[in-house]
Amino acid sequence: MKILILGAGKMGSFFTDLLSFDHEVAVLESNPKRMRFIYNALRMSSPEEIPAFAPELVINCVTLNHTIDAFKAVLPHLQPYCIISDIASVKTNLLEFYKGCGFPYVSTHPMFGPTFANLGNLEKENTIIISESDHLGKVFFKDLYSHLKLNIFEYSFEEHDRVVAYSLGIPFASTLVFAATMKHQDAPGTTFKRHMKIARGLMSEDDYLLTEILFNPRTPRQIGRIQEELSKLQEIIEKRDTEGMKSYLSDIRQKIE
Repeated sequence: MKILILGAGKMGSFFTDLLSFDHEVAVLESNPKRMRFIYNALRMSSPEEIPAFAPELVINCVTLNHTIDAFKAVLPHLQPYCIISDIASVKTNLLEFYKGCGFPYVSTHPMFGPTFANLGNLEKENTIIISESDHLGKVFFKDLYSHLKLNIFEYSFEEHDRVVAYSLGIPFASTLVFAATMKHQDAPGTTFKRHMKIARGLMSEDDYLLTEILFNPRTPRQIGRIQEELSKLQEIIEKRDTEGMKSYLSDIRQKIE
């Protein structure tokens, strides 16, 4: 299959490496510095080069704030049979765009990133395929993700954003609060060091990625839950309520079992 990848960032490079030995792959990237480590793939710097390649599938790997613009730039140069796809971590406005674009589409979300995941072994990682997607597009990505031994889940656009607000919004916000209250520790404990490792990994991520997760319209409700629990915990601590603390800890243990 002829596959065009938009963007040569971390995930764009990952998909290029993953697909280029079994498919004919081209990468469209306007920043030549990002193309330095792209190999075994055709390099493009302008959408005008697309018709000669005639892709059958487009995988949009640019940051969320440019996803729809990147699609709009390439659509005039695609054949009508070409399937377009995204891997965006927040799907807000994408369903509306897809419905009006006139092309078959498939939307997925690999729930891992190059910072934390071991890209050589993804057996314990998850991915989401959007249920409204085109059948042939879903078949392609199910085969691809199954080959990587990922755990595959199928959600609607609405269900996806609700899941992401909880599964990414809460840990992202919690980690940012931990890092924001940071003070230098001469003798940090094990728990502190583990939290610090997570915080440094999160802060090494692209600002756009962090922003798009936290700006998910469903994330504020999840952050509200954090604030509620902090208020509850603070009240127990201030009152030195031993029985209240025992009950609180017992409830948490049940939730994480």
